[in-house]
Amino acid sequence: MLLLLARKTVVVVAIVLALNVIVSAQNEVKLLGSTVFDWEALVPVGTEVGERRDFVDSPTATLKRFECHATTLDPGLDSHPQHQHAQEEFIILKEGLLDVIINGEATRAGPGSLFFYAANDFHSVRNVGEEPATYLVFSYATKETQFAPDEPAAKSALASAVYDWEKLAVETTKKGARRELFDSMTVTAERLRCHVTSLHAGLVSHAAHRHPDEEIIVVKEGLLEATVEGKSETAGPGSVFFFASGELHGLRNAGETEATYYVIRIVTRDTPTESSF
Repeated sequence: MLLLLARKTVVVVAIVLALNVIVSAQNEVKLLGSTVFDWEALVPVGTEVGERRDFVDSPTATLKRFECHATTLDPGLDSHPQHQHAQEEFIILKEGLLDVIINGEATRAGPGSLFFYAANDFHSVRNVGEEPATYLVFSYATKETQFAPDEPAAKSALASAVYDWEKLAVETTKKGARRELFDSMTVTAERLRCHVTSLHAGLVSHAAHRHPDEEIIVVKEGLLEATVEGKSETAGPGSVFFFASGELHGLRNAGETEATYYVIRIVTRDTPTESSF
């Protein structure tokens, strides 16, 4: 009798342990690793204002949340009423003509332009062209996002702004060209930087390397090949490459014409130090 009870107890304990393992696995948050999001593979879904394509919505090694989608906005329409949120956001205009409205002030911008919305600044866009406008939206939250003040960005941090493609200074390089946009701390990130690289056909941007901060590549023109830990994928205009913290990666212009792409790097309180690699 005692032996039978002991066996039943062992079985019950084993079941409980197994259930705990299952629950723990279900509760474990999966972090976004290096990924290529090919524009051509995205499925557009109709909305009240046009179309939407979803890329990703996930935590990463250094961000509590990283979300990206593309909106196609029909002529004459607003994206939404002016609104604000604590998470910072940047938008890259793929095609079309928009009025970018920040805290009540409108700035007109065309293809290639980038808009940055600081935490809690009111913002929206309006399609003022005769054709649909398509733009990529990137939103991120860090541990500091919950503490963002409900007021415009401080003078010491990157303020909301429109970076008009036509007004960006172009620096010629040995491999193509470079356009600088910004390199600054923000209300919720320790450092946010962005530049645009133009790379001649067949060239690599630099030797494969790794770094602690996470990196986002957005293809404007041409065909890029991304290699991550020895595995390569190719994608064209509108595609997004995400390089996770610490993963070995490189880029090559895989096309026959010049490739142009945005490079955005984010440093947060959770970004590892160089010495940790």
